[in-house]
Amino acid sequence: MAEIRTIDESGARGAAQELPTADRPFGPVAAAFIAAGVGALVLGILTTLAEASETVKGWLELTKAVGPLSGKTVAAVAAWLVAWAVLHPVLRDREVRPRSAFALTAALVAAGIVLTFPPVFLLFAPAE
Repeated sequence: MAEIRTIDESGARGAAQELPTADRPFGPVAAAFIAAGVGALVLGILTTLAEASETVKGWLELTKAVGPLSGKTVAAVAAWLVAWAVLHPVLRDREVRPRSAFALTAALVAAGIVLTFPPVFLLFAPAE
């Protein structure tokens, strides 16, 4: 229960009142966080694949003005939305430990970020 104090029109404080609170599972929040991590990882993977393969780079080029970045970001957002749509019903009524969800999200985001750094994705570039 949460406690709230009221203040009347004269500015005098009233007695504390208890308000009912609903205990909700952390699953839906965990689903949103983990899905964001999946989107970040997909962006990193596609960045590396685009560097490793001219074919993949061509597939990801949705518009010439932006280049393959357009396809990478569209695919990453789509992966985030699909992951969220899948994870939400699975975790909706579950009590997920926040620490576990945040750790998994951090690992996914870290992997995605690492894969977007040139020293990493250039390791997969074909020899010229």
